[in-house]
Amino acid sequence: MKVAIFGKRFGDVFFDSCVKLFRCLEENKVEIIIYRPFYDFLLQTVKIKPKIGGFFERPGEINGVDLVFSIGGDGTFLETVTFVQDTGIPIVGINSGRLGFLADISKEEIEGALMDILNKRFSIRELDLLSLHASDHLFGDLNFALNELAITKRDSSSMITIHTYLNDEFLNSYWADGLIIATPTGSTAYSLSVGGPIMHPDSHSFIITPIAPHNLTVRPMVVPNDVEITLKVEGRGGNFLAALDSRSEFFEEDLEIKVKRANFKINVIVRQHYSFYKTLRNKLMWGMDKRNY
Repeated sequence: MKVAIFGKRFGDVFFDSCVKLFRCLEENKVEIIIYRPFYDFLLQTVKIKPKIGGFFERPGEINGVDLVFSIGGDGTFLETVTFVQDTGIPIVGINSGRLGFLADISKEEIEGALMDILNKRFSIRELDLLSLHASDHLFGDLNFALNELAITKRDSSSMITIHTYLNDEFLNSYWADGLIIATPTGSTAYSLSVGGPIMHPDSHSFIITPIAPHNLTVRPMVVPNDVEITLKVEGRGGNFLAALDSRSEFFEEDLEIKVKRANFKINVIVRQHYSFYKTLRNKLMWGMDKRNY
């Protein structure tokens, strides 16, 4: 088996687990290519020198691998997606921090999870992405997101207005601090923090969630992800911020933004006995009520 490893810096609480991870891969004769800055971090900070067969630094340099390991948190996982893009290579998320929905393998589970993966005891889940299209080619070739698109005001100025259309039919003008278009995967991220609903990963939908709307009757809305969403933004500042997952760019008031389902999916590894509902209970502390005990 040949794998690519992408990672970011992590704290010393994960050092021993990282050593265990690379030892297990080496013992099972897994060929490794690794993100060069992450390899430098391992050498200089973690003080380990894993046996590797090559490096990558840019998208397009990980072709020919069976899996990509993402070592970090959900933010690292989202950055891994920008390297994988439309290759179809499955991603494995290993959590080196605290909360993680995408990076869901904890340090205590590493050895067992690796053996399951190496022995092909897993399934593949396909996750939908959204794509952004604008006349100025906003975000260039990285115009997609696994979690969400967020449109927000650039500074602390007054609220903005986001005129929103579904398949060219007018939906609403949101007077708010911003607007989030989220995928089901992104429903447990930014959208959730501003009152959006949680969606099962297999739901084929978009969630339209306003950020601090000025009208109390405005609520998040779930729509099918085969619609095209058009956004036209205006405000006193005339300059706004668009964020696709962890990437952000500024745009001007006269720009029309169209959002639709991306023409490719991201494959993620799902281990045996994994349960999305169990994950919700563990990560979000559902059921932590003394009446349940």
